[in-house]
Amino acid sequence: MAACLQLNAKSFRPYFRLNSVSVSKQSPKPGRIRCATTTPSKRYTITLLPGDGIGPEVISVATNVLKLAGSLEGIEFKFQEMPVGGAALDLTGVPLPEETLSAAKQSDAVLLGAIGGYKWDKNEKHLKPETGLLQLRAGLKVFANLRPATVLPQLVDASTLKKEVAEGVDLMVVRELTGGIYFGKPRGFSKNENGEEIGFNTEVYAAYEIDRIARVAFETARKRRGKLCSVDKANVLEASILWRNRVTAIASEYPDVELSHMYVDNAAMQLVRNPKQFDTIVTNNIFGDILSDEASMITGSIGMLPSASLGESGPGLFEPIHGSAPDIAGQDKANPLATVLSAAMLLKYGLGEEDAAKRIEAAVLDTLSRGYRTVDIHSDGNKLVGCKEMGEEVLKSVDSQVPAPV
Repeated sequence: MAACLQLNAKSFRPYFRLNSVSVSKQSPKPGRIRCATTTPSKRYTITLLPGDGIGPEVISVATNVLKLAGSLEGIEFKFQEMPVGGAALDLTGVPLPEETLSAAKQSDAVLLGAIGGYKWDKNEKHLKPETGLLQLRAGLKVFANLRPATVLPQLVDASTLKKEVAEGVDLMVVRELTGGIYFGKPRGFSKNENGEEIGFNTEVYAAYEIDRIARVAFETARKRRGKLCSVDKANVLEASILWRNRVTAIASEYPDVELSHMYVDNAAMQLVRNPKQFDTIVTNNIFGDILSDEASMITGSIGMLPSASLGESGPGLFEPIHGSAPDIAGQDKANPLATVLSAAMLLKYGLGEEDAAKRIEAAVLDTLSRGYRTVDIHSDGNKLVGCKEMGEEVLKSVDSQVPAPV
């Protein structure tokens, strides 16, 4: 069997599930950090990229949760905040300043909020906030994007699907992040033989790009339920034919993982028809972008889904998959839980700090079990809260000691 691809996580375990650990209802007093050790035994540098829209709001909550969870596990964090996206455009004239990328590369992990907004929609492509995000991913060489979609028992009624369809869904989308049509060349604008303006992009993958993401996906499936579905469009696209051939070849290294293939249009339909058939999905950049957002709505809200982007070395990039939501920015309406769970993934996948990650995961479950909901997941019988209050309730759960209700 070929050697497994080594990712940047100090203890890479491509497996994400909210865990129940001991928590209680006792609230930490403001400004008080109860430490598990008097002197931190581990220190990490985290680059914070709040970005635009609701980004600063959710990053603020996640940072507080990281601080508390870290202090309880003898971990000290040094946070450095840097501009990216529209905020960087306004400040420096570019969406990813060299100083931001340099700080990110030199840190142990990167936590991103969100980028983009109506203000910059008419900018030229190289001056759009989204360009900064693509440059950041390329600069950090993070090619494997892990996006879990789990329907929590507390939120099954918030799903857009019938309860019997949504209940028990637990899948992981492994998305190739630095290749495909988003980066392929040639690309640009030209004119056709009739003199009409055209825009064109290139979907291109090299064998090594497919092989490395396939191995990440097989390793992920191996640590979950042993089923991997590779999604492509091999009936139409040459790049997908190569994708299917390479994934099939890599499968021989993982005889314990059941591999299937599915065309992307069918996969989109099956995610709505019967999402529980999926365990781990691996797909290219553009298909993964679309399917992971579709999967997010099965869980009840895109505001609940975190992600981890990992490379072969260097820091990982951790971010919620929701956008910047400029229509609610600054109104204390954002759901910070996706960013909080991204912080848990940062601890688990980026730093190998499993215990601190479990504290955060359990705190999210406990907070939801106690009935707290932001507007995107609110339903009758629960308490509607804003972004800040949701963060405060998560902090109470992080610092608590009784078993979390499930």
